[in-house]
Amino acid sequence: MERFKRQIQLPQVGDSGQLKLKNAKVLVVGAGGLGCAILPYLVASGIENIGIIDGDTIEESNLHRQILYSEDTVNLKKVFAAKTQLERLNTTVKIKIYDEFLSVSNALQLFKCYNLIVDATDILKTRYLINDASVITNKPFVYGSVYRFEGQVSVFNYKNGPTYRCLFKDKNQTVTNCEDSGVLGTTVGFIGMLQANEVIKIILGIGEVLSGKLLMYNTLNNTQNCINFKKKTTIKIDEHFFNLTHSNEGIIDVCISEVLSKQTILVDVREFGETPKIELPNTIQISMSNLEKELNNLEKDKNYAIFCQSGKRSIKAIQILKQHQFKNVNNIKGGALTIQNYIKNEKCIY
Repeated sequence: MERFKRQIQLPQVGDSGQLKLKNAKVLVVGAGGLGCAILPYLVASGIENIGIIDGDTIEESNLHRQILYSEDTVNLKKVFAAKTQLERLNTTVKIKIYDEFLSVSNALQLFKCYNLIVDATDILKTRYLINDASVITNKPFVYGSVYRFEGQVSVFNYKNGPTYRCLFKDKNQTVTNCEDSGVLGTTVGFIGMLQANEVIKIILGIGEVLSGKLLMYNTLNNTQNCINFKKKTTIKIDEHFFNLTHSNEGIIDVCISEVLSKQTILVDVREFGETPKIELPNTIQISMSNLEKELNNLEKDKNYAIFCQSGKRSIKAIQILKQHQFKNVNNIKGGALTIQNYIKNEKCIY
């Protein structure tokens, strides 16, 4: 515990608090500017179970504020580069990365695996998705946003407290991202550290959490303001936006490394000629357009893992197979691109 002795000395932390940090499970949505400021402090504090979801690639214009990355990581996927750098900071950390964007099809499943969600995005639609998935799964989430020299931080859905919709009920509002409005890296870093601080306070159960409070800070003139807001009982989850259906019920997403370690047949339901071409042992290709015609060529007692390009066709294929009494059928989440990344990196990213 030598690494953490300075924070263990704090009476609000101690050995018991350090154990809480060790056992906590935190999902960070976004590995951009805010994510790059949040993640190093979570890892350094001793939080050993961290998930990162982001489907983006590093660009040179990211480097002035996304400090986990360097010139030699440009054009690499953010989650891989972030994982590598964070593991250098703390070799005991267990980082699970998801090389995809948060969506209505993966949010609930992911959130159920974590105690706490951190919003490190700059997309308004994603924030409402994070909120609604957090409410459904009963997870608190730490919010942060940046506009030029100004930033905001709050905590939503904490101990049945106010949600994002209680404060921002109009999801049709316009939000400008860093690419369009410009931003200083220091502003992003400052807000990200405030978010990390809220995460640690929530895990430890100390201090005054920013639940029902919106902290606003202007780094240009050093002014700070904090407004209070209450939970609104009239606010409901926008199920139309969230698209909550049971069409995917019973479909299990599996990691490609799990599949390869078992006697499973991989079925590529893309059309012939689609790239990238996947060449793995025990892989067959049956296009969606021919699937029902070729069902007789498949043995129902075998284990199958289905994939396509993005996931839509594979889910439909699984539904068809289940209708024809195929029982051992799973979905390879992320499709062909995820498999290709695994082959290149020889590691599981789901």
